[in-house]
Amino acid sequence: MDHSTKSMAEFATRLSYADLPPEVVHDCKRRIIDTVGCAVAAFDAEPARVARAVAARAAVSDGATVIGTAHRTLPELAAFANSVASRYLEGNDTYPGGGGHPNDNLLPVLAIAQAARASAQTAITAIVLAYEVHRYLFRAFPMRKHALDYVLYNAVASAAGAAKVLDLPLAQTANAISLAAVPNLGTDISRRGHLTMWKGCAAANAARNGVFAAVMASQGMAGPPTPFEDGLTAVIGAEEICPFPVDPTGFSLPKADYKFFLSEFHAQGPAFLALELLPQIRLDEIAKIEVFTYHFAWFEIGSGAEKWKPTTRETADHSMPYVVAAVLIDGAYTDAIFEPERFGDQRTLELMQKITITEDAEFNRRYPASLPCRMTITLKNGEQKTAELSNPIGHHDRPMSDTQVVDKFKGLAGRKLKGAQLQKVLDRLWRVDSDEDWPAVFGDLQVADR
Repeated sequence: MDHSTKSMAEFATRLSYADLPPEVVHDCKRRIIDTVGCAVAAFDAEPARVARAVAARAAVSDGATVIGTAHRTLPELAAFANSVASRYLEGNDTYPGGGGHPNDNLLPVLAIAQAARASAQTAITAIVLAYEVHRYLFRAFPMRKHALDYVLYNAVASAAGAAKVLDLPLAQTANAISLAAVPNLGTDISRRGHLTMWKGCAAANAARNGVFAAVMASQGMAGPPTPFEDGLTAVIGAEEICPFPVDPTGFSLPKADYKFFLSEFHAQGPAFLALELLPQIRLDEIAKIEVFTYHFAWFEIGSGAEKWKPTTRETADHSMPYVVAAVLIDGAYTDAIFEPERFGDQRTLELMQKITITEDAEFNRRYPASLPCRMTITLKNGEQKTAELSNPIGHHDRPMSDTQVVDKFKGLAGRKLKGAQLQKVLDRLWRVDSDEDWPAVFGDLQVADR
């Protein structure tokens, strides 16, 4: 085994629920609530419908449930369908700067846990492990630097989590990790230029493959013993291998940043600033809007002609100028700004032409420890209004409260679940760690009007 495989496999096999501090367990439950809310709200979205149709091709009476339905299927198919749904609205937590979305692994881990009849405490331990593996891979192997997609992290993290659920021994856990790592290198074209629905499905596909890798390993399939230091580095070149786990005195799960708004994470700060400045201006008085940010945000969501003329939801929620213009016009941030008819709205398009996105050298120095942003709106009379922030709400140094997490859940899941059903799900998820019949929550999540 190479260093990375051995370190992850050894940590995975020795980690137990007793090792998890109460605050990490609590935050894990918050992330389950957050992820389930996103998945239920996206039930009617086209990618979610497609993924459900794929999952429905197999029926397994003791398998994993496809969220929003009573259908049970192979855990890897449920992993894909559920993760696609949770990703669609762009409300996932993130390791910003190219680290992707670790809670794309969360519902896949729960899918294999349901099918394996694992306890909720085992499932929570596996989720925490998946976050640990995901962050380590982001630190050790910066895929986006090499025009490769971060979804490799999802594949390996889900494999480690699934191996934990299945209680695989060290050798089989190492094989699961290898079987996920070797075949799951994607290119980052999923996240550049004109974006399609695959942007939100690529990580779910990788997580599906991670679950499948663990299932294969449990049946005796073996993978190459050195998938990282020999295999991956042959593609991207040698990297400085960092210690695993990343933080030996703590866990990585609480370091993943929540999204307050349903949008790409680096658009959160500009959205907050737009709302802060809005009461000080009138839209017809605006001469120009300047947004100053760090390189990653500029490159990812603030450059490219398509960002000023988005034609898909996926491009629009990854467009800083679109988000800023739409929020200023609406006076609020809701995902109604991503309805297809909005993309041709003349007011929005005209306001976007007044927006410039510029790298700031000082902000580049502060990033990624901080996610700074400054916005200056110049009025036609020459007057300027400026606002600045270091981190948006949801960043791990400026965390969302339990109340904010619950409000977000109710606003999302409440689109499909009403009244007592919504509250029942929420109450059950808060106490999932002590619920011996925890998979019954999937029954509570059935969408009535599908």
